[in-house]
Amino acid sequence: MNPVPSPLPAEALAISLGEEAEKDYQVVRQTLERITMSWREQPKLEDLARETGLQPIQLQRVFSRWCGLTPKQFLQAITLDHAKALLRDAASVLDASYEVGLSGSGRLHDLFVSHEAMTPGAYRNRGAGLTISYGFHPCPFGQVLLMVTDKGLAGLAFADPGEEVSALEDMSRRWPAAKFEENSKLTAPYASRIFDPAEWQDETPLNVVLIGTDFEIRVWQTLLKIPMGKATTYSDIARTLGKPSASRAVGTAVGRNPISFVVPCHRVLGRNGTLCGYHWGLTRKRAILGWESGLSGPVLEAV
Repeated sequence: MNPVPSPLPAEALAISLGEEAEKDYQVVRQTLERITMSWREQPKLEDLARETGLQPIQLQRVFSRWCGLTPKQFLQAITLDHAKALLRDAASVLDASYEVGLSGSGRLHDLFVSHEAMTPGAYRNRGAGLTISYGFHPCPFGQVLLMVTDKGLAGLAFADPGEEVSALEDMSRRWPAAKFEENSKLTAPYASRIFDPAEWQDETPLNVVLIGTDFEIRVWQTLLKIPMGKATTYSDIARTLGKPSASRAVGTAVGRNPISFVVPCHRVLGRNGTLCGYHWGLTRKRAILGWESGLSGPVLEAV
């Protein structure tokens, strides 16, 4: 395996989005963790603000700037009732997507994605002959690690401050025979394209290359069909793939998704709406779902 280069120092990671989004996320993350632990108690804005060292109006502004929701609205967005609302009609959404097939472009929360799968031979070769450029950048959910090949985006992972090396090692183990090169200038435009809604245009699709087993790729392609503001379950995906007893295998494939956020594994919930399992942490999963709620319109009413 090629040696994994050390990530760039933090001061060299800024991109056109600026570091403001990352700073906001650290405040939001602390608030999310508090809400997650005590959402049944419906904590007040004043209490949340006191714990972050901000005035209530300051926290409200940071939170609203970050995802378009107030802390109170976000509290509603992560409750079990809202998760259940996300699951409403999930199976029919997947059925409809399969009626039009999986080839060509898949639409993801107004971010247009064109995708292709790496050949099985290339996968079996564990990345031999493949050059992967990588870079770290700030984004609304902390540091993001992006990995790019000549065919397009191949990897997206998240890392909290100080975890960049472990995130890079985790991702590089997926293709141990590949050659890895740090090139943040190459990956920076991808960061802007992925996390800036103004860049989500169908005229400029985001090219994604899926590298995995045949079954994993089928699962990841299914994830691309889940619209923003909706969610599905492992069992619904298994049924849609014609393998109703393969829920556990689907869960494993979802967990191995190498292109987080873009291939929206965060939109897979437990059957009863629980936010189970996320490789990059449940707090981040809640953050992404809340951020998407802010972009997609009013928070859904509980069912």
